[in-house]
Amino acid sequence: MKHAIEVSPAAAGRRLDLAVGEALGLSRAEVKALFESGAVRVRGRRPRKGERAEAGMVVEVEVPEEAPALVAQPELALRVLHEDAHLVAVDKAPGMPSHPLRPGETGTVANALVARYPECAAAGEDPREGGLVHRLDLETSGVLLAARDRATWDAVRALFTTRAVDKRYWALTAGPIAEQGVIDLPLRHRGEARMEPAADGGEPGREAVTEVRVLARQGDLALVEVRILTGVQHQIRAHLAAIGAPVMGDALYGGRPCPGLPRIFLHAHALGLVHPASGETLRVESPLPVDLRDALARVGLAAPGS
Repeated sequence: MKHAIEVSPAAAGRRLDLAVGEALGLSRAEVKALFESGAVRVRGRRPRKGERAEAGMVVEVEVPEEAPALVAQPELALRVLHEDAHLVAVDKAPGMPSHPLRPGETGTVANALVARYPECAAAGEDPREGGLVHRLDLETSGVLLAARDRATWDAVRALFTTRAVDKRYWALTAGPIAEQGVIDLPLRHRGEARMEPAADGGEPGREAVTEVRVLARQGDLALVEVRILTGVQHQIRAHLAAIGAPVMGDALYGGRPCPGLPRIFLHAHALGLVHPASGETLRVESPLPVDLRDALARVGLAAPGS
């Protein structure tokens, strides 16, 4: 069903997603899905969720009559790294989306999750996400965490919001980089696909803080461990590019090709948090996959412990 919403003077200056949600009586998850699927348009273009509404602006919204449930796909491979009564951690393969962005989409981690753990479908705010409490970029591999019930999902999401989750990635970079340091640089959208530093006094960005530590070097290449204290889209990629050491294989942010590797060299190595049910520290690790180990070998490097 198509809707045309005219922004009233009272709603001017509000976030566009909030204005749409209130006008149509939709939940945050439903509004998020509409924006991500391209169902929201302003003057023919896809706006950002955080864009500010202007008085008199007409927002066109295509709301599906009935979104199909998340399709369970037992045939999809799913490597489980940790499982208990409340949480499941899996090892996401590169090239596999975390969850569907469009109704009926298949081939994602969430499709595989609900086939094995049906209760995950009802754990989060959005059934499409299959209980996932965070996501990874399409080409990024590694630890992905899901909740098996709503109370756990809420608790873990709160830990992410309060920066109480230890998120560590391994990346191969090219360019000058210090042995260790902190990148504290707000990020904002540049178009629909890219983030850029927001340090020039223009449109404000989202707070983004990244810790970087070099694990090994070879020439101008460095295998680094990255710990993100915030969770902005493309944060690691944008921050490393901003300091002149983009991730290898990341053409979007100026990274040069990595020999023999058809993807970016970025891996979610470890995730740590206080388990919401037991109160004990849970740390889940994903070993560096074969394609990344081989890529390191080709440039004369090796991961710690290999």
